[in-house]
Amino acid sequence: MRTRPILVSQARRTAMAAPQGVAGRRGLVAAGILLVGFPVLAEAFGWQFYLNLITRAMILGLACSGLNLVLGYGGLVSFGHATYYGLGAYTVAVLAREGIRAAWVVWPAGVLMAAFAALLIGAVCLRTRGLSFIMITLAFAQMVYYGVVSLKQYGGQDGLRAPRTDLGFPLGDVGLYYLTLLLLAACLGVLWRVVHARFGQALQAIRDNEARAVAIGFPAYPFQLVAFVLSGAITGLAGVLMAHHTQYVSPAMLAWPQSGAFLLMVILGGVGRFWGGVVGAAAMVALEETFHAATIHWQLPVGGVLLLVVLLAPRGLAGLLEGRPR
Repeated sequence: MRTRPILVSQARRTAMAAPQGVAGRRGLVAAGILLVGFPVLAEAFGWQFYLNLITRAMILGLACSGLNLVLGYGGLVSFGHATYYGLGAYTVAVLAREGIRAAWVVWPAGVLMAAFAALLIGAVCLRTRGLSFIMITLAFAQMVYYGVVSLKQYGGQDGLRAPRTDLGFPLGDVGLYYLTLLLLAACLGVLWRVVHARFGQALQAIRDNEARAVAIGFPAYPFQLVAFVLSGAITGLAGVLMAHHTQYVSPAMLAWPQSGAFLLMVILGGVGRFWGGVVGAAAMVALEETFHAATIHWQLPVGGVLLLVVLLAPRGLAGLLEGRPR
C-alpha cells in the first residue's frame, strides 16, 4: 500500500519546511548568543525595562508555541487556551496562599493542573469539528473563567498576589529571565522532536485529510487528544512563568480575550510554522509597546499591521524569514 507513506511524506515535507528559517542556523545561533548575553548588557546600561519585556515575550512565545501545535500542526482552532494559561498561573498563587512555595511542588502542580484540564476538555471537544469545536472550547473556557471569579477566598474578580516560589536561592529578574529562556529552549526542543517524529507526521496527515488518514490506520481522536494535552501542559507552564513574572494573577488571564490574543500572535507569526509562536509573540509585544508609547488607541495601528500581514504574508512573519517555499 503506497497511500500511507505518501501521506506521511507529505506531512514530513510540511514539518521540515518550517524550521529551516530564521536565516538558518547562523541566525539561530546569533539570536541565542544575544539572548544569553542580554542580561549583561541590561545590567551595564540600565535596560531593566527591556529585560522584563523580553522575559514577557519569551513567556508568551512559549504559550503560543503550545497553541501552534494544535492549531498549526493539528488544524484545531482552540479558542480556549487561556484556560490552561490561567490555571497554571492560579495554581502558583493559590498554593502560595496556602503556604506551599517549594518550586519542585508548585511548578509541576501548575503544569499538571493545566494538562489535566486539557485532557478533560479535549476528551469532549475533540468529538466535534469545525465551528462546533471552536464554540465548545470557548464555552469550557468561560465556565472555568466564571468558576475562578466565584472563588472569593482567592481574590475573585480582584485577582491574587503570586509571590515567587522558593528555588533554594532568590529568584530575581535575571534569574527568571534565564529560567524562562532555558524552559523555552527545552520546550521548543520537545516540540521539534514531536513534529518531526512519526506522531507529528501522523498529526499533520490527519489535519490534511482526516478521512484518508483514518482509512490507512491513523485514528484521529487519540493523536489529537495527546497533542491537545501536550499543548495545554506547555501553555500551563507559560502561565506558571507569567505568575512569577508579574507576581500577580487575575481572572483576565483565563478570559476569552486572552485566548484571542494567543490566536492573533500565532497568526502574526505564522500558523503551522515552527517559529510562528515565538516570532508572533515577540512581534506583538514589540508592536504593543511601540504604539502604546505613541497613542492610547494603540490597538488600531496594531490591527492594521495584523491586517497587512494576513493579506501580504499568508505564511506569517516566520514564513517571511524562511524565504520562498521550495
